[in-house]
Amino acid sequence: MHDDITAFVGLDVHKQSIAIGVAEPGREAARFLGTTGPQLGELLKALSHLGPAANLLLAYESGPCGYALARALAEHGYRCQVIAVTKIPRKPGERVKTDRRDALTLARYLRAGELTPVAIPDARDEAIRDLSRAREDAVRARLKARQQLKAMLLRHGLRYDGKSSWTAAHERYLAKVTFEHPAQAFAFSEYRSAVRDARERVERLTDELRSQVRAWRFAPVVAAL
Repeated sequence: MHDDITAFVGLDVHKQSIAIGVAEPGREAARFLGTTGPQLGELLKALSHLGPAANLLLAYESGPCGYALARALAEHGYRCQVIAVTKIPRKPGERVKTDRRDALTLARYLRAGELTPVAIPDARDEAIRDLSRAREDAVRARLKARQQLKAMLLRHGLRYDGKSSWTAAHERYLAKVTFEHPAQAFAFSEYRSAVRDARERVERLTDELRSQVRAWRFAPVVAAL
């Protein structure tokens, strides 16, 4: 399967650095190539010392740095896998993690075929994912804003007796709430503004997500769901 591979390369990718471990075919111990900055050019320069791109197999853990690096490496002819973190073998008692050790571990396990890669989304798929995540964040922010407004009302013994909150009837109720002290009236007004802004943000993101999904390759799947 890996007859054409001359080096298995483990990358421990972080925001400000990339540690590089290399394992050649056979049973020789993996070696540490070094650490570069996060820029692609620096990494490509380091990898160029290992031979032609077509003869290298690279891997790094899935995480906050995403898939952009894997796609960029692919554009330069490298085969790069993004590895499922939860399925990386761990030795009993192995708790101390360093960039160097993680890079070497990835290289060794990559050579042994013991890593589980995840599917790398293309740029369009990731764009839709980012928009969906933005909407999820907005929904959480809306919930938080609503909880904060309700908490202020509860502190002052004000309870809405209607069936459902955040309906037109609930908004009419909120419009009638008053506070004697100007400071409290201002605070309540700000809470209401935050709820309104959060609701409008969710609506904007929802509309844009609907629009973008129509031209997405998984649109039929979304429609079925």
